[in-house]
Amino acid sequence: MATSVTDPRKLLGQAIRQRRLKLGLTQEQLAEAADLHWTYISGIERGVRNVSIVNLFQIATALKVRVRDLVRDF
Repeated sequence: MATSVTDPRKLLGQAIRQRRLKLGLTQEQLAEAADLHWTYISGIERGVRNVSIVNLFQIATALKVRVRDLVRDF
């Protein structure tokens, strides 16, 4: 399935990447803090992975934001 800028996976990935970079974290550091694999984080940021609600909460916690802050712009 092709992704577009309106694809929610792509929008979520962009929001996660922006927050991660703002905190100065690598994908590996975020993955470790969220107890996930860095390749999974990479796939999310590229908009090619679907994220479970459990993993989304783990990522948001690692990024020190609420889930709603990651999805509020779409």
